[in-house]
Amino acid sequence: MMSNHKPVTSHFLAQMARMRLIERWPLMRNQFRENVAEHSLMVALVTHILVVIENKLFAGALDPGQASLMALYHDSSEVFTGDLPTPVKYASVALRDAYKELESKAEQRLLEMLPDELKDEFTSLLLTPAKNQKYEDIVKDADVLCAYIKCLEELAGGNQEFASARKKLEQTLTERSRPPLDYFIQTFIPSMQLPLDELR
Repeated sequence: MMSNHKPVTSHFLAQMARMRLIERWPLMRNQFRENVAEHSLMVALVTHILVVIENKLFAGALDPGQASLMALYHDSSEVFTGDLPTPVKYASVALRDAYKELESKAEQRLLEMLPDELKDEFTSLLLTPAKNQKYEDIVKDADVLCAYIKCLEELAGGNQEFASARKKLEQTLTERSRPPLDYFIQTFIPSMQLPLDELR
């Protein structure tokens, strides 16, 4: 059924499409370049798997679709802020807080690009305070896992630039340990370092 809303041009999708232009790991020498769009897809895939693991094996009752959507949008503010390297972002409390404020303004700006009649569907995907904390924690797990996988891929290709990042991410994963995350690591991580011919 057609509504009486007259369409207004929105720049939201055009802005989001620029995620593919934003390079991740900008201060590191990369053998395999990765942009924010690619990373967001991978985080969504990993999030979906984590939620299915939680639901099937650990009595969870989460919506895999909602969690995956949150993952797709988890770095959306970077279309305005770019990908600030982690060592820079957390160099000081003042810098971390300033970046969080910048991210918040970027999230709000993205939401404002949408037509008014669509905004309520996107608020919980774009604005950090409106996000479901349980899903947010799983997306964070997936985000860390994807960074760890990136390190494994770079190291498997002989790039020692990522050795230190790998150690830090292993420590983070240990600190975040919970049964679904541990199951994922044991089940899916070993094959991430294998060549194509061994993926059989």
